[in-house]
Amino acid sequence: MLCFSGHLLMDNRNALIVDAELTTADGYAERATALQMLARLPRTARRRTVAGDKGYDTKDFVAMSRELGFTPHVAQNITEHRSSAIDARTTRHDGHVVSMRIRKRIEEPFGWIKTIGGGRQLRNRGRQRNRAWFKINAAVYNHLRITALDTQLA
Repeated sequence: MLCFSGHLLMDNRNALIVDAELTTADGYAERATALQMLARLPRTARRRTVAGDKGYDTKDFVAMSRELGFTPHVAQNITEHRSSAIDARTTRHDGHVVSMRIRKRIEEPFGWIKTIGGGRQLRNRGRQRNRAWFKINAAVYNHLRITALDTQLA
């Protein structure tokens, strides 16, 4: 039974992990944790974007991310009984298309943590120990990613 849920916030330019968090898997933590991680980032004068899948296409998440100074580039969740919280003023820009393509890179660190980092089955008991383990794995992934970036620049 799934007990914990790992969340990552990634910089799209270099695919570096900016923030990592581990929460109890209850089905509602994903959007709330994303907003908490966005709120921890320092405010800037520039407008920033945040990309996400269809699960983030809710009125609350879109409004709160805009309030925090982010333009939400989330995939539209449109069905015959539901309209999207993202409107044409966001989707008409080329940046939205780029964000939809690049956002899939967030799966790479999760795959690395599961296979190389040993995250398929956790060995610790308790949320705090597993949270520390998850954050250490995210930091190690960043070190490997920075090494790969250095070799690409050389």
